[in-house]
Amino acid sequence: MLLHLPRMDGYGVEPRVKNGPALAGRGAEAVKDAIAATITTLPEHLRRSLTWDRGKELAQHAQLRIDTGLQVYFADPHSPWQRGTNENTNGLLRQYFPKGTDLSRWDTDELSAVALALNNRPRKNLGWKTPAEALNEHLFLVQEAGVATTT
Repeated sequence: MLLHLPRMDGYGVEPRVKNGPALAGRGAEAVKDAIAATITTLPEHLRRSLTWDRGKELAQHAQLRIDTGLQVYFADPHSPWQRGTNENTNGLLRQYFPKGTDLSRWDTDELSAVALALNNRPRKNLGWKTPAEALNEHLFLVQEAGVATTT
């Protein structure tokens, strides 16, 4: 899932406030709102926790926890292996958005197209299934396990 971080209300209109929200859309408030809106679209058993690096963009992690019930963990400094799937995905995203790219150029639909392409790209760690296939298989197994049989 890729999150679009739109400009916040007041961007380019209101004067910048020291220590105020990052109206450009890349601050902790925008990230919290985007995660909360997106994560709640997942089934509950798939949104139990989030492991984050130590960037300032998740400074509102406590409010995110209150809003969504999502447990937030932080990786140790300089330990990218603790977020392996995320780091691998970042590498794949660089094929679409080279380092230094101004991401404000892309809208939600364009990010959704990139997410769709990546979710339909086979992965070695999934036995060459696509993430979409692996998710569908998981959801089917969870649903099947929850259904009682009459035999």
